[in-house]
Amino acid sequence: MDSQLHLDQHYIVVFPFMAHGHLIPFLALANQIHRRTGFTLIIATTKLTLDHLRRSTSSEDDHEHSNSGIHFAELPFSSSDHGLPDNTGTTENLSRAQLIDFLHASTSMETPFRNFIHECIGKHGRPPLCIISDMFFGWAVDVARSYDTVNVTFLTSGAYGSAAFISIWNELPHRKTESEEFEVTGFPKRCRFHRSQLHYFLRAADGSDSWSKFFQTQLRLSLKSHALLCNTVEEIEPLGLQILRDYSKRPVWCVCPLLPKAVLNDKSFSPSSLSSSSFSKESMSADKLFEWLDSQEPKSVLYIAFGSQNTIGATQMMELAIGLEKSEKPFVWVIRPPEGFDLKGEFNPEWLPEGFEERAKEKNRGLLVRKWAPQLDILGHKSTGAFLSHCGWNSVMESLSQGVPIIGWPLAGEQNYNSKMLVEEMGVSVELSRGPSGTIAGDEVKKVIDLVMASDGQGEELKKKANEIKLQIREALKEEGESKGSSSLKAIDAFVASIVKK
Repeated sequence: MDSQLHLDQHYIVVFPFMAHGHLIPFLALANQIHRRTGFTLIIATTKLTLDHLRRSTSSEDDHEHSNSGIHFAELPFSSSDHGLPDNTGTTENLSRAQLIDFLHASTSMETPFRNFIHECIGKHGRPPLCIISDMFFGWAVDVARSYDTVNVTFLTSGAYGSAAFISIWNELPHRKTESEEFEVTGFPKRCRFHRSQLHYFLRAADGSDSWSKFFQTQLRLSLKSHALLCNTVEEIEPLGLQILRDYSKRPVWCVCPLLPKAVLNDKSFSPSSLSSSSFSKESMSADKLFEWLDSQEPKSVLYIAFGSQNTIGATQMMELAIGLEKSEKPFVWVIRPPEGFDLKGEFNPEWLPEGFEERAKEKNRGLLVRKWAPQLDILGHKSTGAFLSHCGWNSVMESLSQGVPIIGWPLAGEQNYNSKMLVEEMGVSVELSRGPSGTIAGDEVKKVIDLVMASDGQGEELKKKANEIKLQIREALKEEGESKGSSSLKAIDAFVASIVKK
């Protein structure tokens, strides 16, 4: 452990799964609980994952963590013992075949985690107040019970997406019908799902395959935890939360937004706070990016990004570029090699129409940013009008916290369920395509971009609803004296009261 704790101080152990989309919310949750309670929180994970966490935070954030009661503890894990490449610490850069091996390998962490909790008790004279673990670590429920503490499962996605993910894996409802559409346990009949919204390994799952064995075991165990924390806001997901509470039969506390306070206001972002070193050498500087954004009309720019571990197919990439040119809308596109190529490799101009980037520069119509961009700052910029997104939940919350409507292109995990909810329940999105290999044409790309970015009709309605959601998200973290809302702060208080009483 990287710091001594006071014996008279409550402490909580936080145990995230080793994937970027899980790590960042867990880190933010730890900080939020500490700020609200003063409790010490220990994030326990593998060395390589801790290194990844530290790289994902700025030097300023690291300074904050080291002085704020957020501590790190390393757990032993050898990826090569499980047939994985050496120094595999997270899901980043794993093939789909390797991903299932990594998921099963994660169960080997139970013994090191038990040993760690035992050491904590010996050192501090009592067990942690609770263990907050990922739903992929369902076995942590038994660890907590064996050391006379409680386990709370943190769902890093929203309520609707989490409920769909858990219910579909547990029940495999698509196996019980020949129809392309099917009902999902816990969801109203009007919320029928489609086979195209299932990842290929879920479509093929029959309960005896490796994917089913992992997910069904861990998800069912996680539902035995004391309660659930959910990365959403009470007011924005009424249906999803009702389904999740009814299905899990557990208390569900909403602790979102897990975003920096600086972005939860309407002040303009300052690109001077960004580090140009975060951009790849083949990309542009932060200053250049924001100078370009400053030169565009308000709400005129389409931001395009598919998350830290996703990309689209080569044919799709070509058609997306064709549609962008036809739309004549200014854009910022965070671009990576297409499906089947090394995401960290160099980008080949042949994956785009000939002369595409040059024409975009000449007409001052768009920027291609290699590999990474400061997403929250772009979404918060006054010129950004829409977000073409994979609908990963972190990206969804970042977009909605800024009142930016979404063009959905879900690719994996629960992203299809998130996209479905954004379209059917929230009314803040239009879905363009599904998956990394679906058929798409440039004309359809243009049509959807024009619709979402229009200042009247459906485009106007999408913006209106996105702005309403933005206000609800921001109200959730305001102190009671500032707001009639404060629902997330109240939820954290209720969660703490529950585990202290337990």
